[in-house]
Amino acid sequence: MTVPNEREAARVREMAELGRPGFAVGFLASSFAGLMALVVGQPLSWALVSVLALGLPLGLLGAVYSVLIAYGKVRLGTFAPVCLFWLIGFPLSRLLQEGLTHLVLTGELGGPPDVLGFLAYQGILSAGFAFGFLWLHERLAPRWWYKMSDHNPAALRVYERYASHARVMWEAREARKRRREASKSR
Repeated sequence: MTVPNEREAARVREMAELGRPGFAVGFLASSFAGLMALVVGQPLSWALVSVLALGLPLGLLGAVYSVLIAYGKVRLGTFAPVCLFWLIGFPLSRLLQEGLTHLVLTGELGGPPDVLGFLAYQGILSAGFAFGFLWLHERLAPRWWYKMSDHNPAALRVYERYASHARVMWEAREARKRRREASKSR
């Protein structure tokens, strides 16, 4: 019999495994921020600060999104929930990046001069980020969850939901194709 602390630890490990694809996608996105810093001529240390200051919040929020998908709180493959999720998460992550980067590079707390304007602009950008996040997440997460399904029951359940969803989508596409071919042959 497992004691409550062991069960809680097992649940935390299960959730951490479920969240890895989202963390990876979120953190990967921050590497582009670091790359852009290098492209515009910033030192490597600034680029690394940019990657970490943005990557950790985006990664943690991405992990939360993966866990929400795994536990059925968000429908598979739909854009509206991920768009709403990142409408809040992306601007806050960017604000945190601005503040942390300013703190690390100058030693003082700081941020954008017009915080509301900054957040509004980041909110607009969040739709593009949400689209890219969803696209990459839908390609990585099912594969990851399949690998974890032998020892993680939640990963098995979410992978089976993805497989069922894929079957339904494939069957619908095949039915449309048959109807088109039948209408052409008349």
